[in-house]
Amino acid sequence: MSPSDLSRDAIAAVDPQGMLGDVLEQPAHLADALWRVESAAIASFDAPGGIAICWMGGSAIGADLAAAAIGSRANHPIATVRGYEPPPWVGEGSAVLCSSYSGNTEETLACYEVAGEAGASRIALTTGGKLAESARADRVPVIGVPSGMQPRAAVGYMAVCSLEVAALCGAGPSLRSEIEAASELQRKLAADWGPEAADDSLAKSLARTIQGSIAVTYGAGLTAPVARRWKTQINENAKLHAFFAELPEADHNEICGWESGAPLSVVFLDDSTLHPRLRRRIELTAEIARDGAKAVERVESVGESAFERMMSLVFLGDLMSVYLAVLDGTDPMPVAVLERFKVELG
Repeated sequence: MSPSDLSRDAIAAVDPQGMLGDVLEQPAHLADALWRVESAAIASFDAPGGIAICWMGGSAIGADLAAAAIGSRANHPIATVRGYEPPPWVGEGSAVLCSSYSGNTEETLACYEVAGEAGASRIALTTGGKLAESARADRVPVIGVPSGMQPRAAVGYMAVCSLEVAALCGAGPSLRSEIEAASELQRKLAADWGPEAADDSLAKSLARTIQGSIAVTYGAGLTAPVARRWKTQINENAKLHAFFAELPEADHNEICGWESGAPLSVVFLDDSTLHPRLRRRIELTAEIARDGAKAVERVESVGESAFERMMSLVFLGDLMSVYLAVLDGTDPMPVAVLERFKVELG
């Protein structure tokens, strides 16, 4: 097989554990997540103080995506917590969603305990582990998600469950119809961007463009958390350095670095509903980046609702990162260095 072959057979030879398959199941994950929240039978309640969603690593992006999808429709604050303690405003009248795919993430377990001591309403989201054990002992509702995946592959579950819990506690409206539409859109995009798609299809061509360079992804507004997702997927799937930044902030500092001519490739994640000044910033920043970048690409989301458009770019980035791994002959599934680090940390 050619080193640039991205057919299904060529991918399977490098990806024997099936990361590609997990990505292609993302549309089904969105729909299944709705059912899993319903099955948890959590009664609606009001949390006027807002909701803190405590996650780490590949799971945490679900909270960022949910907050961005709700956007200006939020009724109460929605905060993502990446660390050992929820924000100081967490207490009675606020909600905390503690999520750990394994159920053993030490930061999430610490947040669970602190939130309980503060009197916040807690909900757990996990496959099991210590988090599920503690939650059931404390009579805290548990939303179960299927095991057997790498945590990063469960992004659909994490985003949808965050949205649904935010709706349950009054922090935002129900986006069920948008979630269902996003699932259908991703099914269609799988034909356009999946392994059976043409060699010049968007996900495959982006992977070939980025190969051999360090990727920098820029997002703005709705696409800012997606830019973070692209970075972490390239890190974990392709085992490569990658970076992300958000506009307009990057235009106040980072653009100076493009004068250096470093071996970087840039992808701008655009959305039709961005503020006109942000879209103009994308155009001008791309012009500056072309002076020093290996390649500059601009990708626009597709779909009707905010959640559809955002998840179209998540799906594209996930596929692209697997293709990038395959082009380099790297198995996208294992993350041995992360597992080793956890063991050494104790």
